[in-house]
Amino acid sequence: MNRREFIAAGLLGLPALRACGSASGAAAPLALATADTESHIVVVAPGSGRIVQRLRTLEGPRSIQGRTGLAVCAHTQLGKVSIIERDGDRIHVRRVLGGFGEPRYTVLAGRYAFVTDSGAGEVATIDLRRARVVHRVPVGDLARHVTRQAGTLWVALGPSAARLVAVDVSDPLRPAVERRATPRFLAHDVAVAPDGRLWVTAGRERRIAIGGGPELQADDAPQHVTFGPGRAYVASGDGGSVRVHALDGRLLRSVRVPRGSYNVQRAGRFVLTPSLGAGTLTILDLHGNVRQIVRVADAAHDACMV
Repeated sequence: MNRREFIAAGLLGLPALRACGSASGAAAPLALATADTESHIVVVAPGSGRIVQRLRTLEGPRSIQGRTGLAVCAHTQLGKVSIIERDGDRIHVRRVLGGFGEPRYTVLAGRYAFVTDSGAGEVATIDLRRARVVHRVPVGDLARHVTRQAGTLWVALGPSAARLVAVDVSDPLRPAVERRATPRFLAHDVAVAPDGRLWVTAGRERRIAIGGGPELQADDAPQHVTFGPGRAYVASGDGGSVRVHALDGRLLRSVRVPRGSYNVQRAGRFVLTPSLGAGTLTILDLHGNVRQIVRVADAAHDACMV
């Protein structure tokens, strides 16, 4: 996309963005997908698959985590984090924070965001109201995937992690390492299910562990997992699949998605999986049916909903 096309897409997106609210005036959810190599974030109306805005950012937007009205995007190679806000029809970068080594993944918890920093071996606490880093706690080299289980963060140290670290964040301003654990296999993603059990996916094998209980066969590693009501959605980028499981591990169905669809996030009634290889955003419903496959960029690493 050249500069003229980029600007036109942003301008033309404004009326479309205004039109995507409900009849009652409530703003409809929007999906944000990172255009890693093109220094912007693509805003998509998930119901129609229409691109409604392209938001210019710093180089290399990688991971992104969102909730209603707000998202946090990590620029890993630059050592910076963007705080992104939705104000009515407008999505904008509110502030950019520096001082990170290699920021990776984020957990949002009320007023605070917890960001893993693989370069510094830390978890940084961001006060979202003040838009500033308020604490850093050392956890170990290559801090990467992270999830929250009540007042505890679980952090995987590396893409094929031999250690998991539990961090007490019951006081967000004074996080502290509780303990370290050894997973059954080299771990990649960690995520807490609605029933409270920790799912751990593999960095090199076709395996998933559920708490201290069953172990599942998976598609090609690495896998990522997200949850909906009574469901788990496991994406395999190298396998080109999303598998839908019951929370007890039973496989309910498997669907094909573009290869390179590594990350996966569920928000509301949608499941999002972007593709690094194909530059697409695949939008599924909660049953795992593919509703839209949208070409958003040359490469799309992560996606969320705001």
